[in-house]
Amino acid sequence: DCGLRICRKSKLYRFDKDGSQWKERGAGTVKFLKHKESGKIRLVMRQSKTLKICANHLVTSGMTVQEHAGNDKSCVWHARDFSDGELKDELFCIRFASVENCKAFMQKFKEVAESEEEKEESKDVSDTAGLLEKLTVEEKETEEKKEEKPVEKVAEKAVEEKKTEESVPSA
Repeated sequence: DCGLRICRKSKLYRFDKDGSQWKERGAGTVKFLKHKESGKIRLVMRQSKTLKICANHLVTSGMTVQEHAGNDKSCVWHARDFSDGELKDELFCIRFASVENCKAFMQKFKEVAESEEEKEESKDVSDTAGLLEKLTVEEKETEEKKEEKPVEKVAEKAVEEKKTEESVPSA
């Protein structure tokens, strides 16, 4: 059973920066699995015969997958992989038996990354709304306002005196 999403047989490669070449990581079935509690989706791939994990990373917002140059049966992406027991930045390439399988994988990868982005945006909106609910407005007097008040009162008194002078009949 493939859990949540897509299951495709493929070969996985990682780019070796030291040797500047692609190294085979394993052949097996790639899966997108959704965590029951957190809802986060990860890409997991195990080697067919040994069941050794050759890819294990979260699919996050902002991740992009693109067709590998010159081969429409393969695609590449960057990820922070945990298959060796420690987080490492890796450049992956995966090759499928058919163009259709590759396109289906790329489509599903993009959908998952976009759904993660939407989750993050809605979480940000919820967090902001929560902060706004707690927000209160307090009025604080600054030195300028304290100085303005006596001037305003003097001006008000002058206006009142002028009104009383106008209302008093002259003899």
